[in-house]
Amino acid sequence: MQTALTFIIPVRHPQNAPDWGLVKRNLAETIRSIAGQEDRSWQAVIIANEGADLPTVPNGFLVERVNFPPNPLFVQGSADKDTFHEGIRLDKGRRILAGILHAGAMGHMMVVDDDDFVHRKLTTLVVENSDKNGWYFRRGFVWNDGGKLLYLASNFSQLCGTSHIIRSDLLQLPPTMESASDDYIKRMLGSHVMIDRILMDRGTALEPLPLPGAIYRVAHQGSVSRSRGIFRQFFRSKNPVTLLKNATRLRFLSKSVQRDFFGK
Repeated sequence: MQTALTFIIPVRHPQNAPDWGLVKRNLAETIRSIAGQEDRSWQAVIIANEGADLPTVPNGFLVERVNFPPNPLFVQGSADKDTFHEGIRLDKGRRILAGILHAGAMGHMMVVDDDDFVHRKLTTLVVENSDKNGWYFRRGFVWNDGGKLLYLASNFSQLCGTSHIIRSDLLQLPPTMESASDDYIKRMLGSHVMIDRILMDRGTALEPLPLPGAIYRVAHQGSVSRSRGIFRQFFRSKNPVTLLKNATRLRFLSKSVQRDFFGK
């Protein structure tokens, strides 16, 4: 039986985590967020290395164990910027492909980073629009871990990997891990920045999601991208007009936001 929406959650190698306990706690919150979907026509696959300690996995979640080595270029600064990003894309893309192949038949798929949150209505949207190519998240929230404010970003899909829902046949998936080229893995699966243009050039463009689709957790020790907090990212300009515009995008972490994204 085909699932309407499959969430794919790639988890880094334990040796690439400065604090595995933090990774595990954040992943538990991501799991709770996904489990809060209002429509039950979903499944989720967590891809983790053999032996990696994971939080409790509820019904609806599968775990695919892999033996991929740690990414030697995991820390930004250990190589030039392009080489660093290529290493991240290859490692992440391999894990995503392993999860997709393990999941089996699916309608649409969505990659969710192991520390982010998703809106509870995503599966409902997919069920009601199953013929669509998919969506990119034009809008989404950026949240300092543990903070009381969020920033509503208008270019969210360029900021965060948790930002696309794609009909799986459009990915032109290889039948096995061994048959997938490194270039395919990096471009189609490992990069949230490239996929919009690739699908558009093929004539299968994604649509903007009609709601803020995810929360990008930033400014914590375990962040793969070493992401800066919202004030360092969006309030560095000395232009008062820009600062005022960005200030209008701040939102409080309200009960409705917690209900929609945190599974509460």
